[in-house]
Amino acid sequence: MTSNKGPQPLFTTPKRLLLDLFYIIVGSLLCAVAINGILIPNEFVTGGITGLALLIHRFIPSVNAGWIYCLFNLPLFSLAWMAVGRRFFFYSILGALSLTFAMAFVHVPIDLEDKMLDALLAGLLIGSGVGITLRSSGSQGGTDILSVLLLKRFSISIGNTVLCVNLILLAMVIFINSLESVLYTLIVLFVSSKVVSLVVTGLSQRKAVFIISNHWEQISKEILKDIHRGVTILEGEGGYTRRKEHVLYTVINFRELGQLKRLIQHIDEDAFIVISNTLEVVNYRIGNQPHW
Repeated sequence: MTSNKGPQPLFTTPKRLLLDLFYIIVGSLLCAVAINGILIPNEFVTGGITGLALLIHRFIPSVNAGWIYCLFNLPLFSLAWMAVGRRFFFYSILGALSLTFAMAFVHVPIDLEDKMLDALLAGLLIGSGVGITLRSSGSQGGTDILSVLLLKRFSISIGNTVLCVNLILLAMVIFINSLESVLYTLIVLFVSSKVVSLVVTGLSQRKAVFIISNHWEQISKEILKDIHRGVTILEGEGGYTRRKEHVLYTVINFRELGQLKRLIQHIDEDAFIVISNTLEVVNYRIGNQPHW
């Protein structure tokens, strides 16, 4: 059977295009502030292609790190085209160019007089910048492309990929920098990887909920009516009592969790509820599949 699905459109609506450009520009500015204002003055090294660009810039200070970053990105865009899609490819070019120009022209001095605070702030800014850019239809290039590819193909979280790649680079440069600088860099990498995952996932994190209650029928109707989420009714049996049970299963987002718990407790205070995080949910109504 052949698929009638056409090629992925480059642009959906003018509103979405403007929102994507806003995300890309804001994300690039945040990263540039962290790189030029904290990383370079403190001789910290971030991960991925940006880290390589900063290392080369240290040895060749006459060449701006932004242009080095852009040069290293060129071979990675073929991977974005083949493995993710043409929309991601073109938006990632915009993201890489935006970061390149931001690194070249945005210089905001930051001096907190405490390297630990510098490292924490740098991780927060870089993680926020990369995460905001990934909320668009593209990325900033570099390891972002690899992260999106692994997320789509193997469901490996973006934060974990960024952290692993960065640790490999950190191991390579440990002989160049002082141990103190490397440890501060490790803080930057750890904080940024966690912030990236938080910003990309945000409040869209899906929760899988199991509910066991004698009032299962009423709870099921209220979930359908008030929260507008589907409910699956499973047949179960108590391991000790051997009594037949009805188990409700539903998937909601993080913002609906409080409403669901209040709804259940209002109907049955003795209800047994199990709530767990999901890695990925695929469905057009409640799914949190990436948009690239």
